Amino acid sequence: MFKISFAATSLLFVGCAFGAPALAHEHHHGGKAIADIVDGQGQTKGQAILTQHKDGIHVDVKAVGLPAGVHAVHIHTTGTCTGPDFTSAGGHWNPGKKQHGHDNPAGAHKGDMPNMTVGADGTGMLTTTVKGATLKGGSEPLFDADGAAIVVHAAADDYKTDPTGNAGGRLGCGIVKAE
Repeated sequence: MFKISFAATSLLFVGCAFGAPALAHEHHHGGKAIADIVDGQGQTKGQAILTQHKDGIHVDVKAVGLPAGVHAVHIHTTGTCTGPDFTSAGGHWNPGKKQHGHDNPAGAHKGDMPNMTVGADGTGMLTTTVKGATLKGGSEPLFDADGAAIVVHAAADDYKTDPTGNAGGRLGCGIVKAE
């Protein structure tokens, strides 16, 4: 009986030891949100998954059916995506009242993210972390009274021009919804 219990405990320990890194990698702290990105005609153009981690909000964007090239992707202040121009999403999420752009000495907005490259096949991916940001809780959470949106722009962000980075029109928009 002791040998069976010891063997079972040993297997459990080994299983936990080898499974721990995978579980730790998938663990998030404080929530998850999804934004289904559509174009001005309501056609699906991708999805953004936002996950709270200790260091900030991790953002994974997958896009389809977009023009090839480099496109700005930003978090916008309002959770409304009225097409065709998506101006209803407001400006960039900027709780710190900074200027636009990672290359601007007076920047950046919390909603400023790296550009996404879209290939000839119309697909693109972006993975980034919005450092110090929170989905909920804290003094400046993304989930506030009017929500938030992920917007894909027609052009690249130049990372310095205030307030938009010369990113051009809005090709796609997705309302950020808690999951």
